Amino acid sequence: MKNVEHIAIAVRDLEAAEKLFGILFGSEPYKKEVIISEAVETSFFKINQTKVELLKATSDDSAIAKFIEKKGEGFHHVAFEVDNIVLEMERLRSEGFTLLNETPKPGADNKLVCFLHPKGTNGILIELCQEIKTLDI
Repeated sequence: MKNVEHIAIAVRDLEAAEKLFGILFGSEPYKKEVIISEAVETSFFKINQTKVELLKATSDDSAIAKFIEKKGEGFHHVAFEVDNIVLEMERLRSEGFTLLNETPKPGADNKLVCFLHPKGTNGILIELCQEIKTLDI
């Protein structure tokens, strides 16, 4: 693992959260995105090298909606950047971690992602992220 890629916060009202964190950070989000496969709308802030992702459910049966219903708004996960997500998934699986997806999947902010089950990580949802590289043709 290279570094913390971002921390994520689950919110009910994305516009209100953007306003709050915009005042807190003294900046506007640099990117907003809807991830249809995850039924989530994201908004990213960047403070120097630190990214904060706000997550709002777009469906009542999404993982974020269920999280907020159970635990309320707040810290959702921490994401770590990796060079090769497939190799890192294999390594962690061999070390006994439970992966929530068998193969990397597209995520927000041009990343391939995989999540580790929080039962094996002291209750913290961990996300692995690898930048999706495009081929120069």
